[in-house]
Amino acid sequence: MNFNRELNDTAMIYLENFKRILERMIEEMTGAKLCDSISYNFIIQMIPHHEAAIEMSKNILKYTDNPVLIRIAQGIIEEQTKSIANMEKILNCCREVENCDRDICEHQEKINEIMDIMFYSMENARAVNNLDCNFIWEMIPHHRGAVEMSENTLMYCICEELKPILTAIISSQKRGIIQMQRLSRCIGC
Repeated sequence: MNFNRELNDTAMIYLENFKRILERMIEEMTGAKLCDSISYNFIIQMIPHHEAAIEMSKNILKYTDNPVLIRIAQGIIEEQTKSIANMEKILNCCREVENCDRDICEHQEKINEIMDIMFYSMENARAVNNLDCNFIWEMIPHHRGAVEMSENTLMYCICEELKPILTAIISSQKRGIIQMQRLSRCIGC
């Protein structure tokens, strides 16, 4: 992530925090110990993804005074904290739903493709002195990644307890993308 020389000190601090959050997310998602269960693999890669969204939201809440963005960030923290708890609760049960090698490979290949695009988009998000815009440019590809990973996972034989979590991720993150796109237009990002 290359920062513009014209960024002010506050923007630099915000972006350094974002960079650390992103690096940790990438390391934990790509370093997850996968097994022969698509359900389990999804969960252990999505938990660090959600944790990053929570940390990104806490990061912007230190700086923003925009009431709409505050509600969006607080909503992300609340929804994704709940989603993590729900995934942790079913992790061992989902581990028991095994998939064939072909499905495991096919699923993970698509997940890796989605993650590569998401990581690239987040690493190369525009960086300006308007932190609200920075957050939106960072979080939209993050949300898109979660939606695509969830949609891909739903195409396979998975743990029944995971399905409502996936549909909740898809609906809440699609809604979040629309809210952030609307806000982006309003604040001139």
